[in-house]
Amino acid sequence: MPSSPTSPAEHVQSEVDLSIVVPVYEEEESLRELADRIRETCTAAAVSFEVWMVDDGSRDGSWSVIEEIHRSDPRFAGLRLQRNYGKSAALAAGFARVEGRLVATIDADLQDDPRELPPMMRMIDEEELDLVSGWKKVRQDPLNKTVPSRFFNYVTRKISRIPLHDFNCGLKIYRREVVESVTLYGELHRYIPLLAKWEGYDRIGEKPVVHHPRKHGSTKFGFERYVRGFLDLISVVFLTRFAARPMHFFGTLGTLAFAAGFLISLWLSYEKIVLGYALANRPLLLFGVMMILLGAQMFTTGLLGEMMIQRDMDRGAGYRVGNVLEPRPMIYN
Repeated sequence: MPSSPTSPAEHVQSEVDLSIVVPVYEEEESLRELADRIRETCTAAAVSFEVWMVDDGSRDGSWSVIEEIHRSDPRFAGLRLQRNYGKSAALAAGFARVEGRLVATIDADLQDDPRELPPMMRMIDEEELDLVSGWKKVRQDPLNKTVPSRFFNYVTRKISRIPLHDFNCGLKIYRREVVESVTLYGELHRYIPLLAKWEGYDRIGEKPVVHHPRKHGSTKFGFERYVRGFLDLISVVFLTRFAARPMHFFGTLGTLAFAAGFLISLWLSYEKIVLGYALANRPLLLFGVMMILLGAQMFTTGLLGEMMIQRDMDRGAGYRVGNVLEPRPMIYN
C-alpha cells in the first residue's frame, strides 16, 4: 500500500537558508526585541533561519533571556562561554556551529537592523559575491566614536587595499565556506574581509545600512579597542602577506641591513688602510657593526619562522564553552 504524502503539519524545514551569529555581552534588555525583529524579518522574506546567540561571559541576565527565547522558539540557539573572551572568540564559537548556506553576523544592541539581511542575501546570490559588509553611512553615535572610527577605517582601507568604508560594522553576511576558512582571535573580527581575501574569497561587496541609536545600556568599547585594532591590523597584514614565507620579509630586511653594515665597514677599512684615518672616535664604525649584527638576527628570525611553518601548528581560537542550547527546526502548520 503506497504511503500517504506528508501533510503540511508534518513538514519540517530541513535546509537552513541563513545562520545568524549574535555576539552578546550584557545586553539582556535588547535580546527579546532583537529576536522578534529577526523572526519577523525572516518570516516575511520566507527565509529559513537559525540564530546562535553567543553569551560572551555576561554578568547580567543575558543567558537567562537566551534560555527563555530558546524555549519559546528553538530556532534561537544559545552558547555560553566560560568567561569574557572578546567578540572574535564569540564569533568563532558561533561560526563553528552554523548550518546555514549563508552566515550573517549582527550586534545585539539593536543598532543593526535585521531588515537589511534579505537584501544582503540577494546581493550575495545575484552578484555572486563571497561576502557583503554593511556600511553605517549615517552613524547614530557620538563624535568620540565616529571620528576615531573614520580614521581607523581610512587607514585600514589603505593598508588592506579592500575598498570598504566600514570595517567595524557588525552587520555582515558570508557564504558559509568563508567563515569556515578563517581563524579569529584578539580583535580580528573586524578584519574578516581581509582574512577571507587571503583565503581566495575576494568577491567582496558593501551595502549602506540603517544604523539606529542605542536603545538600552551603554557601549562596551572604549578608545583602547582602536589601539588593539591597529596592532592586530599590523599582525594581519604581515600574516596574510608573509605567513607562508617569513624569510621573504625578514630576509629582505636582513639583506639590506647586512649590506649597509658591510659597505660602511668596507669604507672605513679603506679610510684606515689607504688614507690612514683613525677609527677610534668614529660612531660610524659602531653603526656599521650594529647593522651587520641586525642583518644576521633578521636572517635567523626568518629561518626560525620557516621552521615553525613546517610544523604546521594550529592552536585555534582559544575559548572554552560552558553551556550549549542546540537549535531545532520548526514544524510548520
